[in-house]
Amino acid sequence: MKHQQIRGLVQIADNGSIRAAARNMGISQSALTRTMRELEIDLGAELFQRSYRGVSFTFAGEALLRRARLVLETLESARDEIKQIAGGRGGRVRVGLTPVTMVSFFPSIYRQFTQALPDASLSLKEGLLTGIIPDLLEGRLDFGVAIAASTQLPSELSFTPMVAIRSCVAGREAHPVAHSHDWPTLLQQRWVLNLSQGSSSNLFLTWLTQQNLPRPAHIVECSSPFLMLEMMRRTDLIGYGPARLFDDPLCGNAVQTFDISPQPGDVTVGIIRLRGTPLTPTAQVLETLFRRELAHL
Repeated sequence: MKHQQIRGLVQIADNGSIRAAARNMGISQSALTRTMRELEIDLGAELFQRSYRGVSFTFAGEALLRRARLVLETLESARDEIKQIAGGRGGRVRVGLTPVTMVSFFPSIYRQFTQALPDASLSLKEGLLTGIIPDLLEGRLDFGVAIAASTQLPSELSFTPMVAIRSCVAGREAHPVAHSHDWPTLLQQRWVLNLSQGSSSNLFLTWLTQQNLPRPAHIVECSSPFLMLEMMRRTDLIGYGPARLFDDPLCGNAVQTFDISPQPGDVTVGIIRLRGTPLTPTAQVLETLFRRELAHL
């Protein structure tokens, strides 16, 4: 399998057609078509379904595409690492962070990182576990720091637990039921919850079922943690999430945690990496800073 074949496969996926991919690669459409046909012959499988509408990927093509993206990203990381070893300036690191990580831990880590490597290029992606996992598998992130458990991850990824995080119920300051100790009363209120897979809110709903309690009667689904906070600040909507997010003086301004008990147990923040893939020197520096910071919490 040749580099040009792998690159062509990814370009077709990214550009939507062979014609657009060939134009982006600076080669003729017939040359790219021939390259892809040679790849199919080499693998003994059809990678595309061809029709008058263009091309789409077969199951075999989709499987190869996931690996092809990882190959290209790994090669790019290798080039970056060689440049650093050879004395080139800078370096690049891409990391995925959940909101509680961004608010609670990252500012201090960022200051230490820029002092250690002032010329490094840093790319941050905010998201929950469902967004971080595919980017790790396809090599678009060097590592992630997120709320997770090993059982939630595919076998290709490793999880190093670092610190326990308390999650809780919260709402605006002076909320009329802020001091209620009755779950049925709270669950009759209107809630705003992030129902993405792996979110704190989903873990909360699972816990309610285990406690033989009903789901909230009214739920506004919200995939953005910061939009959720704004709705909690400005309305009577009740939310659920990491206490560190609500207790932060800036992020949790005008939001208070509720005294209701019992509540679900702690969740774990840790470092997620692709197994068998070494970090570049720049990424290793940042990961080490995360480990040191989280170990002291």
